[in-house]
Amino acid sequence: MVDFAFLDSGTGGIPYLTYLLEKNSDASCVYIGDTANFPYGEKTHEEIVKCVLSITDRIIKSFNPRIIVIACNTMSVNTLDVLREVFPDTQFVGTVPAIKLAASVSKKRRIGLMATKATVENPYNIDLKNHFAADCELILRSDAELISFIERESFTATKEECVKAVLPAVNFFKEKGCDAMILGCTHFLNLRDLIQEVAGDELKVVDSKEGVVKRALSILNSLPDHKVEKGKPKLFVTWLSEKEKSEYDVICSRYNLEWGGMLN
Repeated sequence: MVDFAFLDSGTGGIPYLTYLLEKNSDASCVYIGDTANFPYGEKTHEEIVKCVLSITDRIIKSFNPRIIVIACNTMSVNTLDVLREVFPDTQFVGTVPAIKLAASVSKKRRIGLMATKATVENPYNIDLKNHFAADCELILRSDAELISFIERESFTATKEECVKAVLPAVNFFKEKGCDAMILGCTHFLNLRDLIQEVAGDELKVVDSKEGVVKRALSILNSLPDHKVEKGKPKLFVTWLSEKEKSEYDVICSRYNLEWGGMLN
């Protein structure tokens, strides 16, 4: 048994894992990147549900986590209700675009949401906007190219290459007159500080990391106290090319993770 299993399509949820460990270093964690099905953002709703149910079943059987953090906006907005119905004995915490937070910091009342195609097109975003940002205009941008760069290249890329990759998105929201930019795909958080640096003071970058981690830890604190095996967090993937192995070596070293290899 572990306290937390973090699930994403690749590396996107790692900032959530590391932030949670900053808040509670005693938590036992595993991280799973469903790289065999990356990218999720280009799939249909039905395909996303099928993939997430399959990998979640494997996670529960392999690790028996007390809580699963769905550290992916696309997975969350498409599958959270289904996951809770199919696996009623497991606690789930999802990640959804931080529209409420963006509205709280926007003075122009024009906020931007950058995410996958599947997240951008999901009607859940409109519900969030109507509930938390009714007086704001929501500007949408899907950016599969940047997500792919972050997943496959960013960890071994130069700063100049990373700046070049994020500039189109930053310029897009500035040209649209936004003063808040929501990172609606967890992959973007791997370059969050750089995105904010490129955006400057006129465009505030926001994400859901703090809220998700706070919710996850509150659930953990409410559960019966069971002993779990504590150790360095292990990182698993469901598929890996030889080229990507070197990138995951860098990731494990940078974030103090233990490489778990392929999840059987």
